[in-house]
This record gives sequence, C-alpha cells and structure tokens, in this order.
Amino acid sequence: MNKIETRRARMGLGVLLGMMAVGCTSPEAYRQTIADRDGQIRLLREERASLKREREGYLGRIDALGVQLTEANARVVQAEPPARVVTDPRLAELGIAYGVRDGMAVISIPSSISFASGKADLSEGGRSALAEVAAVLEAAHPSGSYHIEGHTDSDPIRRSVFETNRSLSIARAMAVLAHLVEHCGIADEQCVVVGHGQYAPLVAEGTTKAKAQNRRVEIVVHAGGR
Repeated sequence: MNKIETRRARMGLGVLLGMMAVGCTSPEAYRQTIADRDGQIRLLREERASLKREREGYLGRIDALGVQLTEANARVVQAEPPARVVTDPRLAELGIAYGVRDGMAVISIPSSISFASGKADLSEGGRSALAEVAAVLEAAHPSGSYHIEGHTDSDPIRRSVFETNRSLSIARAMAVLAHLVEHCGIADEQCVVVGHGQYAPLVAEGTTKAKAQNRRVEIVVHAGGR
C-alpha cells in the first residue's frame, strides 16, 4: 500500500469513527470532524497534483534527452569520413559498393537487390550478386576473415515473422553466409555473422532514399583474422 492509499484508509477510518460517535458528541465536535476530513482531502489532492507535475517533469526530461541522443547520433554519422572507393566493374554494375573504411575492405550489398521487404530469403538477384562478391573475396582477400553484418533502417517491424529489426538483420546475414558457404566456396570458418538492426546507419535518416541506403548487408574484411 502506497502513501496516498494509507492516508485514504486512515481518513476513511477517522470519518467512520466520527460518524459512529456523532450520536454522543456535540454539534461543534461533529463540525470539527467534517473540517478535519475536508482538510485531509485537500492535502491529498494537493499531493496528487504535486506528484502529477513531478511525473510530467520527468517525462519531459526523457523526451528532451531522446531528442539530444538522436541529434548526437546524426552528427556522428555525418562526421564519419567517407569510405575510399575501390573500383570493381563487376560489383559496380550490380549496384554493390566496394571501398575501404577504417583500413578494412567493405563490400556493401543493398537489400533492394537481395531481399524482399521484411524477408530474409535471398532473391535470384541476390544470389547472382553473391557469386560476384565471392569471386572478389577469393581474388583480393583470400586469407581474410569475413564479417557478414546485417543492417536495417529504423522503421519498426510491422508485417514480418521477425519481431525486431535486429532479428531481421541477423537472419539476412545468416542467409548471405549460408549461400557463400554452400554455393560459392567460401570457408565457413572464415566467417563471422553480426546483426546490427537499425543501430549502425550508413547515413542519417530523413528521406526514403536514406533509409534504403541503410538497409544492407556488409562484408567487412579483417585482414589479420577475427
């Protein structure tokens, strides 16, 4: 029982005792009992109003901090240096980005060419694209460790078997891993699977185009192993 409920119980008991005793008390004592009850009610109302104002203040602070966090994340994304582009005509023709970021080769496969919305089953175009990706990995980075990292946009999951964006990103990364290992000759022990969900955007979201850029599976090559 919280403090307000305790006070209400005590107030009710006091009123009941006052009513029971009204027959043997003077009108002045009865009026005093009623005045005491009214005073307690007024105090409870004031306390409730104070708690409501305090709660609204906390909620306002939470909203403000959320806005600050979103703005800070956007600034971080915008401040990151652009990846150096590595030219490969086979990947460029498919719309697959190939560059160097933080000293590591990164192949970025847009979800638009590999998965249907909310799905983790590779499309025919996705399977064809992975064949070209595997050829580049084997030619340029045969001894590297391949971190297959799934990414989504920030839109909440609505119509999908996946409950969260992170679970969708993991499932898509696993689908890419399975195809590379089973059909493209990539060694399973060279691969690591990561699901970022919406938490590692490539660009700050605000437009449909930006969200499409963030929906991707990246293969990050770690030259020194895992």
